[in-house]
Amino acid sequence: MKKILLLLVSLVFLSSFTMDKPAYRLFQGNGKAVKYERMLKELASADVVFFGEQHNDPIAHWLELELTKDLYRTHGKQLVLGAEMWETDTQGAVDSFLLGQLEEPKFTEISRAWPNYATDYKPTLQFAKVNSIKVIATNAPRRSARIVARESLKGLEALPAGEKQWLAPLPITVDLELPAYKRMLSMFGDSHGTSAASTQIVEAQALKDATMAHFISKNLQPGQRLFHLNGAYHSDHYEGIVWYLHRLRPELKIMTISTVLQPQLDKLSQEHEKRADYVLAVPETMTKTY
Repeated sequence: MKKILLLLVSLVFLSSFTMDKPAYRLFQGNGKAVKYERMLKELASADVVFFGEQHNDPIAHWLELELTKDLYRTHGKQLVLGAEMWETDTQGAVDSFLLGQLEEPKFTEISRAWPNYATDYKPTLQFAKVNSIKVIATNAPRRSARIVARESLKGLEALPAGEKQWLAPLPITVDLELPAYKRMLSMFGDSHGTSAASTQIVEAQALKDATMAHFISKNLQPGQRLFHLNGAYHSDHYEGIVWYLHRLRPELKIMTISTVLQPQLDKLSQEHEKRADYVLAVPETMTKTY
């Protein structure tokens, strides 16, 4: 009788979960489910938080906005935002827009805002504008990344000083043994092994990672807390930007969030464990913003 009762309770629990249609679920890196409030408390203790998003996922963008609001309630004017979505040479346009000196249509043009700006990043930027939160454009200019993808990092040496100021200091160290970069090499390599072209693609990725880390380090002042938005691949497994920032500022407490897609949300898939301090799991069927 006891076994039957336990079975009935289990069936009721499972059926109530499957009848619900949760839009997301949060997990710790070890796979244990966690409440938002617990995650927020931990993130608020960090110097830098990286939110690794899927660029077309509406849940990630909504949670970025909610975390921005809640971290602002905790840190106030000490909160700084950083964003891969704007390149370092557009910082002037970002500043002017936040100060109300640049109309939005002109801002999106001059700052080379991503096509999904209006749906995905505008709400967070508007919150920063209303609350006078500093926003740091951290990504390397795409023209420099294209040079590296064509010519390798050596191609940057010929750039004038005015262009180099928007990048991490040269020369940039690239550890091709880092798992994330090794995976990229395997994706872009040919059947005969790693090609020069695939190495240059990885170097272009490393240029972005190193530049974002450099501008985070350069702009983060004592007592400030920085919340950084970027694609998950740039911070997953504490590599990418995190690896470079640790080398620059080993004293910083850094925490990470990653966004993953799963067919079910009752538990975190084993492949996603240890991907970040916290993992935002979203249904594979979630609608996309583009």
